[in-house]
Amino acid sequence: MAKRPHISVVINVRNEADNLKKCLRSLRDFADEIIVVDMHSTDDSVEIAKKAGAKVFSYRPMNYVEPARNFALSKATGRWILLLDPDEYLSKTLKSELIKISHRADVDYVRIPRKNIILGKWFHHSNWWPDYIVRFFRRGHVDWKKEIHSQPEVKGNAHTLLDSEKLAIRHNNYTSLSQFVTRALRYSRIQAEELHKSEYTLKTSDFILRPVQEFNSRFFAAQGFKDGWHGLILSVLQAFAVALIYIQLWEIEGSEDKVLAKESFVSASQEATFEYSHWFTKYFQKEYKPNIFKLLFVKLRLALDRLTKNF
Repeated sequence: MAKRPHISVVINVRNEADNLKKCLRSLRDFADEIIVVDMHSTDDSVEIAKKAGAKVFSYRPMNYVEPARNFALSKATGRWILLLDPDEYLSKTLKSELIKISHRADVDYVRIPRKNIILGKWFHHSNWWPDYIVRFFRRGHVDWKKEIHSQPEVKGNAHTLLDSEKLAIRHNNYTSLSQFVTRALRYSRIQAEELHKSEYTLKTSDFILRPVQEFNSRFFAAQGFKDGWHGLILSVLQAFAVALIYIQLWEIEGSEDKVLAKESFVSASQEATFEYSHWFTKYFQKEYKPNIFKLLFVKLRLALDRLTKNF
């Protein structure tokens, strides 16, 4: 086989020394160049990166990483680029596969599955697997938007890896409840500010229906119930994170104490109850025999019905 193309790995970091150390260790025998863009870390991140032989650049502190992505990519000189977060790691099988792909002339970017470890569990459902992401690509074929949680703009020919654990990026995601809540508060504030700038009009349904829809999409439609208690807890947490966006938008707009229209509340509650009942019957009730989960959701549905009638 001909000499492989030059591969650069790009990592943005801020105060993630322990994760960065593991991430860099997983890049052995793979990266020809490692670019670490540090956003004013106060821990040992910079020292760890330099010790590993990385080229280190500085970028102003950000509450989220997307605005710094393109700056980091601009520092890479490789024909192929792998973009990682400090809490993501490569397996030997994945490294070997990506090296093979780098020889191909018919591929410009690769969609890679990601194995998310959340609260100590690998999530096989709940919209967390295979969680395909574009992270390996020819230089110049991927561009990141500045909006939080945005997807990259791509051009050229795509290649999608099999949804195999061996070919997945390992992602040590939320490791504790406090970490989830801390990030949810920060991210929801940013998203609320973006909505405020767009002159979005708050509705009653934003506080009721949107969190319910998030829960339903995770727990029922994406079969989060198959992830057990972890699936239930994470679905609740993600519904909470969605509610926070609109609560924070309400606060940004002055926390005005408006009279809640009965019609809008009842309409939003009824729609939320209908959606919950639909997903419960379609996905959950058919698969599970009577148990604590089923009892819990039956009681929740009855409570929602009573709340709507008594308002």
